[in-house]
Amino acid sequence: MQVRFLRPALALVLAACFAAQTSAADETATVFAAASLTESFTAISEAFTAKHPGEHAKFSFGASSALATQLEQGAPADVIATADEVTMNRLVDAGLVDAPHTFAKNRLAIAVEPKNPKGIHGLADLAKPDLKVVLAAEQVPVGRYARQVLAAAKVTVTPVSLEPDVKAVLTKVQLGEADAGIVYATDVNAAKGKVAGVEIPEAQNAVAVYPIAVSKHAANPAAAKAFVEFVLSAEGRAILERFGFAAP
Repeated sequence: MQVRFLRPALALVLAACFAAQTSAADETATVFAAASLTESFTAISEAFTAKHPGEHAKFSFGASSALATQLEQGAPADVIATADEVTMNRLVDAGLVDAPHTFAKNRLAIAVEPKNPKGIHGLADLAKPDLKVVLAAEQVPVGRYARQVLAAAKVTVTPVSLEPDVKAVLTKVQLGEADAGIVYATDVNAAKGKVAGVEIPEAQNAVAVYPIAVSKHAANPAAAKAFVEFVLSAEGRAILERFGFAAP
């Protein structure tokens, strides 16, 4: 008799555990986000979970263009945040995301080695023939922005390499494989002294606009919506500003 009672009880316990695990999995939002959001979104995720116990965000960081292509090819994502409107509008036109919301803005900066040994003081210096400059590929938002500011300043640069995202550009400078690279100002801040930053004057700079949207094929739409709402909240924007992003 004792065994007969124990077995149903054990079954109930196992069922409850399975249900709890399934519920926890259902409350995780898979977020595709621009590489420049790595540090800020990691901090936002921690604050999001602290405010909404049991809800989590799982990230895939990379070039906005590459993440959009993955979404177009059916990769599972609940939310996508890009570093430009061009890429997001592509997804809107394809009917892959809900109406996007702008949540932050950014500006470009020139990343150089600590103490700026090459004496780089502006965009014009990047044209020096003995300088090794690295840029992101043209389809990547920061690569496109970089070409816009260089063209506007009438500066011709022949990059030694074209990188897949902004963090790869930063890494080349950090490792001494390049003398300079055009990145976002927030990436220079995130490097914490591993590189130095040279400001690009506002008149020559470009404004990077960051939109976020819920995927129309989100597996966890409730968690996706909750995460987007948190990013747009006063608390989310305060975290973004702490990492150097401007208000939208």
